[in-house]
Amino acid sequence: MNVPFLEILNQARSHEKAMTAFLRDLIRIPGESGKEEQVILRIKEEMEKVGFEDIAIDPMGNLLGKMGKGKHLIAMDAHIDTVGIGNIENWTYDPYEGGEDAEVIVGRGSSDQLGGIAAMVYAGKVIRDLKLEDDYTLLVTATVQEEDCDGLCWQYIIEKDRIRPEFVVITEPTNGRIYRGHRGRMEIKVTVSGVSCHGSAPERGDNAIFKMAPILLEIEKFSHQLKNDAFLGKGTMTVSEIFFSSPSRCAVADSCSISIDRRLTQGETYQSALEEIRNLPSVKSASAKVEMYDYERPSYTGLVYPTQAYFPTWVLPENHVVCQTAVESFRRLFGKDPVVDKWTFSTNGVSIMGRHGIPCVGFGPGREEEAHAPNEKTYKTELVDACAMYAAIPGVYLNNQKRG
Repeated sequence: MNVPFLEILNQARSHEKAMTAFLRDLIRIPGESGKEEQVILRIKEEMEKVGFEDIAIDPMGNLLGKMGKGKHLIAMDAHIDTVGIGNIENWTYDPYEGGEDAEVIVGRGSSDQLGGIAAMVYAGKVIRDLKLEDDYTLLVTATVQEEDCDGLCWQYIIEKDRIRPEFVVITEPTNGRIYRGHRGRMEIKVTVSGVSCHGSAPERGDNAIFKMAPILLEIEKFSHQLKNDAFLGKGTMTVSEIFFSSPSRCAVADSCSISIDRRLTQGETYQSALEEIRNLPSVKSASAKVEMYDYERPSYTGLVYPTQAYFPTWVLPENHVVCQTAVESFRRLFGKDPVVDKWTFSTNGVSIMGRHGIPCVGFGPGREEEAHAPNEKTYKTELVDACAMYAAIPGVYLNNQKRG
């Protein structure tokens, strides 16, 4: 098909005000994980307005909007839940009213990652208005619970909704770059047991907090020895939480647990990461229990879809047709070569490609450093660029498929 790149870019530019207004509406609706219903309904309203043909909300609460009826199913995804606001004193703007000037839009979720859904919805309008429909079906997904459990929404879409696209564009913020992977992660719990006694005679008990101390020190030391990968970088490990149980402040603690945030680079698995910790001398000496966390919080619909807190690493080869499609679309739209890189953080790609092998590529408005930060912002020019990319990618992909 003929992909009219200049017309696509001009159309995307013409929708800057509409995308900005839509994004600001979304920012005004608090939508932390498990509380996204009103955000979903507002997005559904905008999809209907711009001409999506088939719009549904699945039992988990994910919004699925389709345009076209071709045989090639191409998906574009944005999670629409946000983190909380943290300390309000760190905000110059009201995080839910936000603000804007000629260049930026400010507010919780503006970059991570409500800008992505605004750009995707208006890419659908560009496709419709320029009559770019061809032998593809565009599936735009507004997904839930990602901030709590990245990828769970797509586990459900693939495993229960029985939807399997040919590839997915992840619209998390990419700093104007094309991203083709990121490290995986997992959430690990380490527990040691002790025996409580009165704090006036601690020798009568077995203090679980003291038993945890050598483990903490050894984990910190071992974290500097983890595997490195030329593209994704080094695996990392940090202790993120500590818990204990004790009869009172005047007693010896009888249990102590820590949470570990483990980032997995290429070649690392959850099995290897667990065994590394289990094999530490301090862990063996304390007979500590090392396990993965489970996730089983309900979505806003009340549905519970349990999963282990393991989020696999994924990398799309640079020469893959999906990556090359994104590169070609960028080059033809903007007249320059893109930077091809990877995310530091984790995305829904952990399930889409990491668990299920469906190719993913990333391009989204916003910048990683804005995610979860006070005075979070995204750039209006990046909304426009993302909208143009999303409208161009399906046609470029079809042309590349025909060329073989």
